[in-house]
Amino acid sequence: MRSSPHRLRTVRALFGALLTTLATLAALLAATAPARADTVVCEQFGSTVIQGRYVVQNNRWGTSAPQCVTATDTGFRVTQADGSVPTNGAPKSYPSVFNGCHYTNCSPGTNLPAQLSTISSAPSSISYGYVSGAVYNASYDIWLDPTPRTDGVNRTEIMIWFNRVGPIQPIGSQVGTASVGGRSWEVWTGSNGSNDVISFVAPSAISSWSFDVMDFVDQTVARGLAQSNWYLTSVQAGFEPWQNGAGLAVNSFSSTVNTGGQDPGGPGGPAAACQVAYEANVWQGGFTADVTVKNTGSAAVDGWKLGFTLPSGQRVANAWNATLSGTSGAVTASPAAHNARIAAGGTQSFGFQGTYSGGFAEPAGFTLNGTPCSVA
Repeated sequence: MRSSPHRLRTVRALFGALLTTLATLAALLAATAPARADTVVCEQFGSTVIQGRYVVQNNRWGTSAPQCVTATDTGFRVTQADGSVPTNGAPKSYPSVFNGCHYTNCSPGTNLPAQLSTISSAPSSISYGYVSGAVYNASYDIWLDPTPRTDGVNRTEIMIWFNRVGPIQPIGSQVGTASVGGRSWEVWTGSNGSNDVISFVAPSAISSWSFDVMDFVDQTVARGLAQSNWYLTSVQAGFEPWQNGAGLAVNSFSSTVNTGGQDPGGPGGPAAACQVAYEANVWQGGFTADVTVKNTGSAAVDGWKLGFTLPSGQRVANAWNATLSGTSGAVTASPAAHNARIAAGGTQSFGFQGTYSGGFAEPAGFTLNGTPCSVA
């Protein structure tokens, strides 16, 4: 049976209308669909990359309760943060975004680790989103180590507390205040058993800020908790929650590390203006060290500070002719009143007694007022 021309025209018209409707619907869906779906990370140490250059990590290490972060184009937000831990102990996690290397996970294209003496500036910016009904800090972490390591725990952690909510406090005790980056901070120092920690705590909440990471690094070196021949391994921004935490957000984050300065102790760098002789007398479990600092420069050095790092397992018991800040790890020796000046070509000496476990080793390097010294 053949269809009539009228019926064929009707079918064609209906089919054309259907195609037009479908095309309109597709255009509307395309216009309202997001450019890309945000990435949800719930694995304990799961991570993802944003902006092609930073890593967002879930980093749940202090609790078995679920936690999820949602990575956005410019940062992340905590979308689930179950459970709580005692506020007089460690937090339950550190969801964060970072530039550099964290436990072998390195952000794409990073130039970290970089030796501190080669870094001219490290500009960074951060914008935080806070919530109520949780106990947490908004913490910006800077990690330093004597070696350019990309795995494990670094020797010194710098924490910048942009905000703290609830009955929590940094590791150690408050040792004073400081002006860094044009702002006032409480300064806390201590150790968590694995690394030294220096914390700069804002008196009131800071929601966003642009600053130079090296301002805080320089403070840390000046306080004897790092040395200029150490390495910056990562720059991180996130939160340490103790209770809850859903809704916390890093709205935006940027980090750049500009290098190009000479390594004072490397090829082509200027000759060191100091020399250190380190003589150790060792017995089972203990030792004494006699340290002689020679000024090989052409001008006297007043108010000298000698920085060095004790090998793992060593601890200072007492000292003479100098005051030592720190009993393990990074140590800075400051002179007594009678030996505060080292004349050009002259020397000053001090000593200390300590204990050790495992094999004995001498410090690998020394700095005089931040300048690396040769070892006699």
